[in-house]
Amino acid sequence: MATRLPSPPRVGMVSLGCPKNLVDSERILTQLRADGYQMSADYAGADVVLVNTCGFLDSAKEESLEAIGEAIAENGRVIVTGCMGKEAEVIRTRFPQVLAVTGAHQYEQVVEAVHAAAPANLSPYIDLIPDAGLKLTPRHYSYLKISEGCNHRCSFCIIPSLRGDLVSRRPDAILREAEKLVAAGTRELLVISQDTSAYGIDIRKEPRMWHGREVVPHMTDLARELGRIAPWVRLHYVYPYPHVDQVIPLMAEGLVLPYLDIPFQHAAPSVLKRMKRPGNDAKVLSRIHQWRDICPDIAIRSTFVVGFPGETEADFEYLLDWLDEAQLDRVGAFRFEPVEGAAANALPDHVPEALKEERYQRIMAKTAAISAAKLAAKVGRTLPVIIDEVGDEGATGRSQADAPEIDGQVFLRDAAHLAVGDIVGVSIEDADDHDLYGVPV
Repeated sequence: MATRLPSPPRVGMVSLGCPKNLVDSERILTQLRADGYQMSADYAGADVVLVNTCGFLDSAKEESLEAIGEAIAENGRVIVTGCMGKEAEVIRTRFPQVLAVTGAHQYEQVVEAVHAAAPANLSPYIDLIPDAGLKLTPRHYSYLKISEGCNHRCSFCIIPSLRGDLVSRRPDAILREAEKLVAAGTRELLVISQDTSAYGIDIRKEPRMWHGREVVPHMTDLARELGRIAPWVRLHYVYPYPHVDQVIPLMAEGLVLPYLDIPFQHAAPSVLKRMKRPGNDAKVLSRIHQWRDICPDIAIRSTFVVGFPGETEADFEYLLDWLDEAQLDRVGAFRFEPVEGAAANALPDHVPEALKEERYQRIMAKTAAISAAKLAAKVGRTLPVIIDEVGDEGATGRSQADAPEIDGQVFLRDAAHLAVGDIVGVSIEDADDHDLYGVPV
């Protein structure tokens, strides 16, 4: 008589916030898949729904609460996790129906809550999980989290209170995960953490053996080893410590993508002081010039906060002038938003909302003009491009200067023969403020 396999419970996932949250969601789903669960793409097919929340800004918290409400309305059986889990009482007061609330990167508690809500039926006849784990990103790129938490105490940020101080992963564990991801089809590794350049300072005296050689837990050593594993390695959330200079030669050699994501946040010394961030803007400019001397194709992306408490018109003009000098390739800007628990809330001289908006529009116009000029200079060149989508008439990809979902794209004609994940040379024919246009060669 044939063995009748049990029908496994199904889990739905709503993942909000940053790529670090996305990696947490992948880890949770990977463990649940190993425990015998299947995934549901919609509310109707799920026995329980996980909502991985973001709690960085009040607007993000409201989005998280709306997502929880939608999940309850559509399914009814909801478990909440993520950064906003620290405010469990707020969640339970608004949604007393939630089955459980856990905090950020509390993987075991989330899995236990799912086990309690929808017990699994394990079967030895089913192959539960691929070696690389489950992914929420396309097959050809993967986020690789190298640490949790942060040791900085920026006045506008509550991440340390949500995720704690820096805790670095062992370098051999990171490299083992990278190998599995590449073996499963990953072509681009996006290295993420709260502070990538701080990686290893908590375990600096704990080198590990990897393929017969010792690897020190340090950003430069890790980047070099990752460059030997994956075709493309992209570094995100880099704090501009002096040792970041050591990574630039790796970019010039082609081991690491010539791309740095550095959240400068501002340039005016008085604003940086109130933010509790380093304020030596002239030294930073000098280093940027040095980096470009070593690696001319380096692309630098950053984010800036406008309308921070006490920001004067002179401070803002200083920032615009600094951007003219820095000529950053990719820039995002945010209007300052008070976050419950942030020290910046108590600062005097908050900027009126209308003035924040006016400054936001000005900085975006400034950085769009810089971006347009830098992209126009690439017309006529042949650049390596990774393919993200292929259609009947063409394809969409990204250059080495473009991270997925946050930077620009390269739109290709006569490219229907390409496949997602291909890395090809593209002759650049045109450009606009943010994107490039070309044809594969």
